[in-house]
Amino acid sequence: MDDPAPGASPFTQIPIEITISVGKARPLLRDLLRLKRDAVLPLDRRVEDPVELYVGDKLIARGELTELDGDQAGQLAVRLTEVADLQNGL
Repeated sequence: MDDPAPGASPFTQIPIEITISVGKARPLLRDLLRLKRDAVLPLDRRVEDPVELYVGDKLIARGELTELDGDQAGQLAVRLTEVADLQNGL
């Protein structure tokens, strides 16, 4: 792990969880109760649409889904296309 810059806050070393939102679904409750294994739940976005990155309920960035190569082949990742100004906190 990299050493923090001199004078950096120790809080910058705390890991945070980022949630990636790829879309929303709004099924009727009766349809939701009927869902079984292998059911398909359509989302409100297309595959090529941007995803949103959140810390808690704060939107921090947007990006596109991509697949990693090499040792991590097949693993999903996000290529950032827009980043919020986080210098003044979340």
